[in-house]
Order: sequence, then C-alpha cells, then structure tokens
Amino acid sequence: MSFESLGLSAELLRAITEQGYDKPTPIQSQAIPVILQGKDILGGAQTGTGKTAGFTLPMLQLLSKYAKDKGPRPVRALILTPTRELAAQVSESVKTYGKYLSLKSAVIFGGVGISQQTAALRQGVDILVATPGRLLDHANQNNVNLSRIEILVLDEADRMLDMGFIHDVRKILKLLTQKRQNLLFSATYSDEIKKLADSLLHSPVIIEVARRNTSAELVEQLVHPVDREQKSKLLSHLIRSQSWRQVLVFTRTKHGANRLAEKLGKDGIKADAIHGNKSQGARTRALVGFKDGSISVLVATDIAARGLDIDQLPHVVNFELPNVPEDYVHRIGRTGRAGSTGKAVSLVCIDEHKLLCDIERLIRREIPKEVVPGYEPDPSIKAEPIPNGRNARPKMGCGSRSRSPKPAQPLRGSSHSFKKP
Repeated sequence: MSFESLGLSAELLRAITEQGYDKPTPIQSQAIPVILQGKDILGGAQTGTGKTAGFTLPMLQLLSKYAKDKGPRPVRALILTPTRELAAQVSESVKTYGKYLSLKSAVIFGGVGISQQTAALRQGVDILVATPGRLLDHANQNNVNLSRIEILVLDEADRMLDMGFIHDVRKILKLLTQKRQNLLFSATYSDEIKKLADSLLHSPVIIEVARRNTSAELVEQLVHPVDREQKSKLLSHLIRSQSWRQVLVFTRTKHGANRLAEKLGKDGIKADAIHGNKSQGARTRALVGFKDGSISVLVATDIAARGLDIDQLPHVVNFELPNVPEDYVHRIGRTGRAGSTGKAVSLVCIDEHKLLCDIERLIRREIPKEVVPGYEPDPSIKAEPIPNGRNARPKMGCGSRSRSPKPAQPLRGSSHSFKKP
C-alpha cells in the first residue's frame, strides 16, 4: 500500500516524500481513510507506530478544503497532549506535513512565557496543539475561542489520566461544540479510558495495531539482577563495555535522575537529566544534546516516557522499575520504533522483584535474566520497601505464575472490540 492509495492530496504527498517516507505504517493505513470519512476513532497504538502522522495527515486534508487565505481564523482543530515535549513534537509534525497548505498552527504549553502564545492566538490559528493546563489558562483569559472546533484529538489519553489531567480535559470539553469529529489515542486501555471514550466518542471505529498492553515486538528485553548499591556502577560498566552511544535511562524520582546523571558524569560519561523540576529551556537543551550526540545518556523520569521522538534510539535502561507496570511498556516503547530494532535493559534489585512479576504478568511473557560477572547479587541482602511501590518478593522468580492472566476485557456497551493485527 502507498500513501497515494489512501486518498491524500498532492500537497501532503509532496511533504511526505520530502521526509523520505513511501509506505504508510499499519496504523496510518487503517486510520487515515477512516478519519477522511469524518468518523470518530478509538486508536490503540503503542509509541513509535507512526500514530502522529496517522491523525495529522487526514486532519490537514479535511481542514484544507475550507482554509481561509486571509483574515481572522477560528481554531478549527485542537490536539491535546499530556506533556510539553509531545506537544512540541506534534506541532512540528503539523508544520512539516502542512508546509504546502495555507493553514496556520500554534503550540501552547506551560513552563514558558504566555505573552508570545497570546499574540499567536490572537492572530488566529487553524490548528492548536496544547497541554490541558496552559490551554485552560488561555481560555480563562479569553485568549482563545474553542467554540468552533471541528476536530478534537486526545493524544496519549491514558497518560493524561495518569498525570491527573482528566478534570482539565473535562473542563475543556465543555467549551467545545458538540458537533465535531473526535480522535482518541491510547497505548493502554483501562476502565477510565473506556469511561472517557464512551462519553466522548460517537459510534467510533476501533483500531489497534498491536495487542493491548504489550511491549514493542522489535524490542529485545533483558533483566540484569544486581544489588541496589551496585546499579550505577553496573550501568557505567555496560555503557563502556558495550560502547553504547545513545542511552535513555529511567528512574522513579527527579532527585534520583539528578544523582544518577552526576554519578555518570564523574565516571566520564556525558549525561544530563530531564524531569518536571527542570525549566523548559533546560529540558529542551538536554533533549537537543541527546539527539545531536553531545550527550550520550539522558536520565529521565516517566514524564519523558511519552513524547520523546528519537529516531532509531538503540537502548533504553530501566535503572529502576516503574511502580505502575503499564509505564514499563511506555518506557521501552521509546526504542524499537517505526520498524527499527532496539534493546531494553532493566537493572533489578531484590526490592523490585514484585514489580518485575507485575510487568511480566502484564506483557504475558517472562523477560530473560542475565547476571553480569562481577555484579552478582548478594543473597544476604534483604529487601527494602519501595516508596509508593509494591512489596518485594524474596526470589527473582514470580512464584505461582503458571495460571494465565485474565484476558483483556472487550469494550462493554459496544459492538466493537480491539482487533488484533
């Protein structure tokens, strides 16, 4: 299948070709024709599947049919994202693919001054990419009118729920007209997402390009059992001995990210941290340095588990396992993107054995374990509680795991269910 066969305009096809793409990804081939028909979508898509272009391209085409060349422009499409980084990257995609169309776009998020955003909004935009909190700030100051929205996109809706944005999202929905096209995308599917989808979507077409709550198929996963006090030394050893040049490392806390970046720096490894306490400028500089190779290790909290779009990222390391097993899927989804292979390594101490069991139960597979010589765990060390985490188990094994986990629930109240590829 080609992009031409999906019914996209010559202007969009030209922009796609300039980006070096010739064939759509599975979610693009499924979503684009449906969106062009004006239907609502509930998309189950992991990161790295080409989801952003999957909704950006048809949205641009629909809006371009009635684009205004001059004069004030009402906001006609709204894309809500959970993080600043994702908002910036979605906005870049809108500009990239819409470069030959007479549509205007803007992006607004917190952590930066509001005056430039206000000026852009008052000049008029067709497409607005925003994080929920900053959008409400502008709405409350009457800087933006959302009453003429034709297309609403909720990108990574599950992450919005995780980050506590659901109340802001519901406030925003009250500002929109009822007659609009709704596109909801989520990498995982919970009861809360189902509730949101039921209230938002009208007879949606349900699309899924990978089985729900599973890790990326092209990601090689490996666990290195290690004592908690040896983790940073083991990480430095792995980076050096295996000549890793670009590594995204996840920690549970902001302070932990800072400490690890400092330790790696003392070991002669160029590293920086990215998390919610960093200013937007510092986060942007760290990400730019990571992409251009001047920083080889980016240490991040889960705020960066979504929205970091890094081509062919080879390695992701879970320095600490996440408290929520679904976050593991999001973390390792930063590698193995768009057909590229990748490797996800988890450094697991005795405190985290229950977390590992929860992850393996979620992804329905056991992750291979490999002890690195010289970093063998000390069996005399006792497990310690993890703040906001799960109680540890005494052994690396997950006990009675012979029973299969409950199958994923289909959508209740709908004739559809998520389809397997």
